[in-house]
Amino acid sequence: MTTLTDILNFPCYLAGETVHTDSSLEVHNPYTDELVGTVPMLDRSGLDRAIEAHLAAGFPPGGEQALTRFQRSEILLEARRLVGERAEEFAHLIRREAGLCMRETRYEVGRTQDVLQFAAAEALKDDGQIFSCDISPQGKARKIFTTREPLRLGAAITPFNHPLNQVAHKLAPAVAAGLPMILKPSEKTPLTAIRFTELLYDAGLPGWMLSAVMGSIDELVSPLIEDSRVEFVSFTGSAGVGKQISKRAGYKKLCLELGGNSPLIVMDDADMDLAVTLAAEGCYRNSGQRCTAVKRLLVHESVLEEFTDRFVAKTAEYPCGDPADEATGVGTVIDEEAAKRLEKRIEDAVARGAKVLCGGGRNGAQIEPTVIADVPRDAEMVVEESFGPLAPIMSVKDIDDAIALANDSAFGLSSGIVTNNMEAALKAVRGIRTGTVNVNQVPGYRIESSPFGGVKDSGLGVKEGVIEAIKYMTNVKTFSLPW
Repeated sequence: MTTLTDILNFPCYLAGETVHTDSSLEVHNPYTDELVGTVPMLDRSGLDRAIEAHLAAGFPPGGEQALTRFQRSEILLEARRLVGERAEEFAHLIRREAGLCMRETRYEVGRTQDVLQFAAAEALKDDGQIFSCDISPQGKARKIFTTREPLRLGAAITPFNHPLNQVAHKLAPAVAAGLPMILKPSEKTPLTAIRFTELLYDAGLPGWMLSAVMGSIDELVSPLIEDSRVEFVSFTGSAGVGKQISKRAGYKKLCLELGGNSPLIVMDDADMDLAVTLAAEGCYRNSGQRCTAVKRLLVHESVLEEFTDRFVAKTAEYPCGDPADEATGVGTVIDEEAAKRLEKRIEDAVARGAKVLCGGGRNGAQIEPTVIADVPRDAEMVVEESFGPLAPIMSVKDIDDAIALANDSAFGLSSGIVTNNMEAALKAVRGIRTGTVNVNQVPGYRIESSPFGGVKDSGLGVKEGVIEAIKYMTNVKTFSLPW
């Protein structure tokens, strides 16, 4: 059992087999800069070995090696149990490599357990349909049946901001579907992903179902994306990288869950206690590093002053400090470079007339929760995705102005509106071009089985969430029989 201060020297896994190389990646704690662990870096030959190992174990659905639905469900349930058993180890590992505070890391472990539970349930469900053919003058006495078959091999490329849950969202549906996967986690937070891979093996997942690899863009990532033997790629990350993947992947299935710039609209009739609570939770949770985090507060001009005063007071309830301290509400962002980008966006907004009402200080990779008023609508802070605990406030005249401003973005992932007016709520649901509109809730609210994804630069409309993921990891086959 590792302690909370051990340096963890991890292997990569090629279809269940451990691999060490002379070249390794170092992972440092964003808060202390201490070395947390190392992971070997593979080259193209290592990737080829992984692909060939998975394909060598290839089988037709229902073949001798295929896992039954019951076996897949049992593996996922056992994985859920093991995550619970090792919850504190995972929570501290996430803290050490991502800099998130303990409130966030424990929450992420709980969400991961939900993903595994929901995937286990889906593995048991029948996925077929039956169509009678004698329903037209041209029909015959036959029935058409459908069944779902897993693709031969998929690739998952995961981000740093949810080092466990985002990995689970790609691997758990793959296990439920019976799809072999090659996982390439973020180079910022690979340790949690590799530990989770080991846990899945411990839960009974055969090695030929999963590899976990690290490597450079040229040696591993680009070849993985481009290889025709990999039939689909699931990627969560920035819009720029997602667009590059779409150009390079070629003729294969893609699921791209990209950036966001989510607005929270606060109308003149809003419950103000609820509005400031949702704003704070939306802006500051996970150090503001969620693709669905609130990035723009669009507040009706008639309640702007009251909301702003109460929101500044609420922000004090999110103290910034040592992520290991149980009292800390906001840890670090992923590294000092990211914190400097956020600091620069604050400075740019202030130079254009915005006012910092609280926060704004930076210490290494840590930036304080920051409330900024009078932010110009074309400031870089609100035009681009600002991945950190910033809370820019902009005034709107009415619901139409709010919807127009919400849509004035390259992104379209999620949004929220705080109102007791059903007409305004439905107008927002219909009018905002986005993947999600939540009424009286943060933009990112969901459960792990519900559809999730965006439009515009937030994605191509392909949804994640356990149920939708299983769909894109499989193909529908039809067959007919005399009846």
